[in-house]
Amino acid sequence: MEMIYEPLVFEKSVAGRGSWSLPGTEVPEVPLEEMIPEKMTRKKLCLPELTEGAIMRHYLRLSQLNYCVDSGFYPLGSCTMKYNPRLGEDVSRLPGFTGVHPLMPDRLVQGTLEMLASMQDILCQVTGMAAASLQPVAGAQGELVGLLIMRAWHEQKGQRRRKLVVPDSSHGTNPASSAMAGFEMVKIPSDSRGLVHLAALEAVADQDLAGLMLTNPNTLGLFEEEIVKISEIVHGAGGLLYYDGANLNAIMGVARPADMGFDVVHINLHKTFATPHGGGGPGSGPVCVTSDLAPFLPLPVVEPGQDGSYRLAWDRPQSIGKVSAFHGNIGIVLRAYSYVLSLGGEGLKEVSRDAVLNARYLSHLLTGGEYEFPYDAPCMHEFVMSAVRLKQHGVKAMDVAKRLLDKGFHAPTVYFPLIVEEAMLIEPTETEDREILEAFAGALNEIAGEAAENPELVKAAPCTTPVRRLDETTASRKPDICWWPSAGSPE
Repeated sequence: MEMIYEPLVFEKSVAGRGSWSLPGTEVPEVPLEEMIPEKMTRKKLCLPELTEGAIMRHYLRLSQLNYCVDSGFYPLGSCTMKYNPRLGEDVSRLPGFTGVHPLMPDRLVQGTLEMLASMQDILCQVTGMAAASLQPVAGAQGELVGLLIMRAWHEQKGQRRRKLVVPDSSHGTNPASSAMAGFEMVKIPSDSRGLVHLAALEAVADQDLAGLMLTNPNTLGLFEEEIVKISEIVHGAGGLLYYDGANLNAIMGVARPADMGFDVVHINLHKTFATPHGGGGPGSGPVCVTSDLAPFLPLPVVEPGQDGSYRLAWDRPQSIGKVSAFHGNIGIVLRAYSYVLSLGGEGLKEVSRDAVLNARYLSHLLTGGEYEFPYDAPCMHEFVMSAVRLKQHGVKAMDVAKRLLDKGFHAPTVYFPLIVEEAMLIEPTETEDREILEAFAGALNEIAGEAAENPELVKAAPCTTPVRRLDETTASRKPDICWWPSAGSPE
């Protein structure tokens, strides 16, 4: 395959060319030195100079080189990279919503407030919780908000509990969120089945236990069969149970976190409810809580008035306060709202059932080959397998992931969860058809054969992409995202 190279926009620059034309202004010009101190001005901006056509073609070519969920299968485990229906994009652009300003009085934004209140009710129905806040603008912020609510609840009871338990298979954001919320993280091991080790949990469930953060199904794609017992242990010690909603797509409409004993839930709208995912945002991570924790939700709270109208309520003395500007990313909530209304309750249930069916079918296609399945249990919406057997040929999970790019597929999550050697975490979601799943399994099995016959080919992958294998470690630890025509910063 012929390699495609697109020069940087700076490399395509030609002095004197331009792509803008602005009309004159009647406003008097002010000398630059009167607006900006001399020491803060640049002598040269180092901006590329191109025509409008050249700029358009440059970025179009870059977009055509990019891999996205609209162009192909995206099996990133634990990320739920499902296809996003375009209906949500249309709804989010309706003039009645796009014309709203966040400082407008409640009486002029009744439609938006009603939508927010309705979405809160829907999320409470899905999770079984009593109240919700749509303010958190990301899943990670939703975690932090949920933990701050837990901390406020304990402090209101006169307790300063600081021990927060996290399983060793948890998401990386869980330990980070616990630290930011002022807790001391305590990690407990998984048992031989990949589930919460009950004896280890009981050993740390003392008077200092603030709570347990748990994903169910967990990050290994397994349902916590002893969730009721887990809840009894945590609550028996006076702690709270936190539900990380990363894997809600497996049980939505089928089982509710509240019925399992959870007290706090955060939901990733970009995972479960088909809104834009990745690229830095915008996101949305609503938090749902039991009635006991409802007074601590962030300000303001959307609630109905006695006359049937809606308002933003600020008189909440026990609230943890404001956590985002205005009321979160309403455009993302709108997309999720249209998704829910278009599917209905039975539709949401079918989403989860199809997600689980797809994952189990794909794992079946890969069972019995060169990949190892560390846990002998039926998976839910995702599954973890290991490329450890390929190490005898010098091939690792990262090599398999890179070779998948040559086969036309995005790679799954690799080396996570950390408790599985050479892990590959795969989540097909409900939006992929049978032919895609079979082709993906065929590509993985083909790569396993290549690893035995021609391991150097696999280790050199990718060979057909515009950019060859990168040094991820250096890129992560020493990122350099600026470009200058010569070494150093501009003049």
